[in-house]
Amino acid sequence: MFPIYDVIVVGAGHAGCEAAHAAAMMGSKVLLCTMNMNTIAQMSCNPAMGGVAKGQIVREIDALGGLSGIISDKSMIQFRMLNRSKGPAMWSPRSQNDRMRFAEEWRLALEHTPNVDFWQEMISGLVIKNNRVCGVKTGIGLEIQSKSVVLTNGTFLNGIIHIGEKQFGGGRTGEAAAKGITEQLVQLGFEAGRMKTGTPPRVDGRSLDYSKMEIQYGNENPEKFSYSDETKPLTKQRTCWITYTNKEVHKTLETGFDRSPMFNGRIQGLGPRYCPSIEDKINRFAERERHQIFVEPEGWNTVEIYVNGFSTSLPEDVQYAALRKIEGFENAKMFRPGYAIEYDFFPPTQLKLTLETQLIENLFFAGQINGTTGYEEAASQGLIAGINASRKIAEYEPFLLKRSDAYIGVLIDDLINKGTEEPYRMFTSRAEFRLLLRQDNADLRLTQMGHQIGLANDSRLEKMLDKKSDTAKLVNDLKQKKLSPDIINEGLEGYETATIKEKVSIEKLLKRPQLGLNQIMELDQELKLYLSKYKKEVLEQAEIQIKYESYIEKEQQMVEKLNNMENYRIPISFDYLSIPALSAEGKQKLHKVKPETLGQASRISGVSPADLSILTVYLGR
Repeated sequence: MFPIYDVIVVGAGHAGCEAAHAAAMMGSKVLLCTMNMNTIAQMSCNPAMGGVAKGQIVREIDALGGLSGIISDKSMIQFRMLNRSKGPAMWSPRSQNDRMRFAEEWRLALEHTPNVDFWQEMISGLVIKNNRVCGVKTGIGLEIQSKSVVLTNGTFLNGIIHIGEKQFGGGRTGEAAAKGITEQLVQLGFEAGRMKTGTPPRVDGRSLDYSKMEIQYGNENPEKFSYSDETKPLTKQRTCWITYTNKEVHKTLETGFDRSPMFNGRIQGLGPRYCPSIEDKINRFAERERHQIFVEPEGWNTVEIYVNGFSTSLPEDVQYAALRKIEGFENAKMFRPGYAIEYDFFPPTQLKLTLETQLIENLFFAGQINGTTGYEEAASQGLIAGINASRKIAEYEPFLLKRSDAYIGVLIDDLINKGTEEPYRMFTSRAEFRLLLRQDNADLRLTQMGHQIGLANDSRLEKMLDKKSDTAKLVNDLKQKKLSPDIINEGLEGYETATIKEKVSIEKLLKRPQLGLNQIMELDQELKLYLSKYKKEVLEQAEIQIKYESYIEKEQQMVEKLNNMENYRIPISFDYLSIPALSAEGKQKLHKVKPETLGQASRISGVSPADLSILTVYLGR
């Protein structure tokens, strides 16, 4: 009935979709298994993509040849560039999306991807022979053979949903949990744990009074995620709104604390630190009189509203009563209550940097199974797992991204070397080279790599190379071209910056904090005419490269030092336990993680500088 597949992907969420697409585009025969064909790429929580650091990840996925950026663009209803008032390392694109269209676009894209087959059924186990995965077992007893398997089970592994004192099995509301895989992996020697996440209630937008809320518009000139020409920026956008909780809301929520699964011990899993439930917020931050609520439409035409900031597992009657005390929600009708969900995960220190497991060959993990939270973090892992599963069976070198290459590299390096005891979420602060890893230059950093492995197509590469050469030419011209005092001094006074006494290069003017290219253009009409022939992205790139030149150079020097350690390979068979001089914790952590390079060893929590010095000496022998 089935051929022998190259890659079987279990789970069709954000990680699974990227994994299936990447492996198939690289020539592998792929089977995507899901319990429900109608919920492929379901936005289980908020109907949005991107945000702080997450937007950079979506751009990186796109630059490598993944689909998350294109799908986000096609289903977008609003676009905002966050942190624009800060430096370019902090700029983060975010879209509000049409939930139904997002899932539809992903399914259509996968259906039009050659080499992807689908199978709708629960996967209950793996076929493993001689510590190598050889396929999967389905709920009705079928065995499907494959050369590799990527597990992207999301919140479905032994998932339990909590609403007040009610609890029931499920991977998502209305969908069954997946059973069997955790138990088999634990028997094989894997360590497993429990995590929790949650979602807010959804309400009927027709029942809300928007006049009592703050309007949150999209950007006046919206951008997009994808660097490709396949998508276009929005020409119209939907608005969102902001409102706030108050003391009455908090008092009402507190009446349900005795029935809260969070507070009475029924939920054992750790939840996301940076996206706490509303009951957790009012408990931990009791001094705050209000908390922000983002009122987000679920699509272009639907009346369903996502109440962002009101995630909860309190009883539904308490949720409803508290919602109606929020300004603008006095007559709110609830479509469905919020809930918490507990699920199994596997500490990611059990993986290699390729996301292949250390215990079972050709078995890869991606997404929430590794302890992460968020669509973007999951999608990026799926992409890397799909790429490496395809390359492994073709006997090619693994595809690895360093911390200095991409936020995706930071994410995977953190997971493998530090592990996580709570759902891991990406922030710009996690990246030590964030000025190099900006959202505007993801194509310059990664498209050539994506093209080399057969994922990014020729037109992508040509577009990136044009941008690179145009930027280099413009940077050189701005260094050479000088402006005269008699032409620009009056304008400089208007921008409250010092006037000049002799001709000054545009490069020097750009280094002033008060001036950007847009301001300098207005000082000289001839310059404005010259710059008008360049694309907006080239102008932006040139300005950033000039304005932050010294900072960028310092980070690149730090990268070179780090790369020297990354080039120091450690044999896979190296016996750390036989080195008596290593600290007890250093031995334990090095033996568990099995770092591939000295650089990776240096980032393992518990490995001291003294341990590294000793390790360097022994490796030298």
